[in-house]
Amino acid sequence: MKEKIIAKAKEMFLRLGFKSITMDDIACEMCISKKTIYKYFSNKDILIEESIKLAHIEINETIDKIVAQDLNAIEENFEIKRMFKEMFKSSETSPIYQLKKHYPEIYNKVLGLQIEVCIKCFKDNILKGMKEGLYRKNLDVDNYVKFYYTLIFNINENTALEIEAQELELKALEYHIRAMATLAGIVELEKQLKTQIIY
Repeated sequence: MKEKIIAKAKEMFLRLGFKSITMDDIACEMCISKKTIYKYFSNKDILIEESIKLAHIEINETIDKIVAQDLNAIEENFEIKRMFKEMFKSSETSPIYQLKKHYPEIYNKVLGLQIEVCIKCFKDNILKGMKEGLYRKNLDVDNYVKFYYTLIFNINENTALEIEAQELELKALEYHIRAMATLAGIVELEKQLKTQIIY
């Protein structure tokens, strides 16, 4: 039952917002009593934290599946972007923005996890692109990783509407790739950009 509550809470928080969803809403949606939820979670903050951990695991698993497809580095970046768009398509407000605004303590706790995953993912992608000849050979990889995650996190922390965050993230991805790309990389980037549909 505990896992079912976390899964349902995660889905509702991402769709309707961390602030607006109450324990009553979750109980009602699951046709259980609020008392049952409190048996496993003494307060909403704990349930939010558990929901974010579950979302984090799901994101990692999906990224691993995308990487395993052996796409080229630029295609892989766009596939990961598509995955995030799909995952948050029903969210009106950016989940990271909401979390930072309404639950800063939880946000600071989980931020470390997110940054760690992003750094590894971005670094692996850059090294892969360099091997494939899509990114330039002489890149300062660590700084390019920092530039990109700073851009992405700033967009998510400061953009309230999810649709706006998605648009800005696509621009940031294009900016990131153009800064690193070889001529072959630019050709691949243009090809991927043609496949993008903003909502």
